[in-house]
Amino acid sequence: MAKIEIYTTPTCPYCHAAKSLLADKGADYTEISALDPDMREAMTERAHGRRTVPQIFIDDAHIGGYDDMAALDRRGGLDPLLAR
Repeated sequence: MAKIEIYTTPTCPYCHAAKSLLADKGADYTEISALDPDMREAMTERAHGRRTVPQIFIDDAHIGGYDDMAALDRRGGLDPLLAR
């Protein structure tokens, strides 16, 4: 099973959409609060300067935000990553 990490904030609608998509796929993920300044800094470094949430990583590969993950899913590329 793939290791999924998602940086979120509680009120972010895109965060909720990303978690919903992953839940629909039956994928387990680790949610990391980007409200914590240290975690936000770590997220920004890992996401090559991107500061918006969510930021999603699968097996340490940066997927991007919700729109990026949804586009990957529409192209058929998300399921193979989740199955690893």
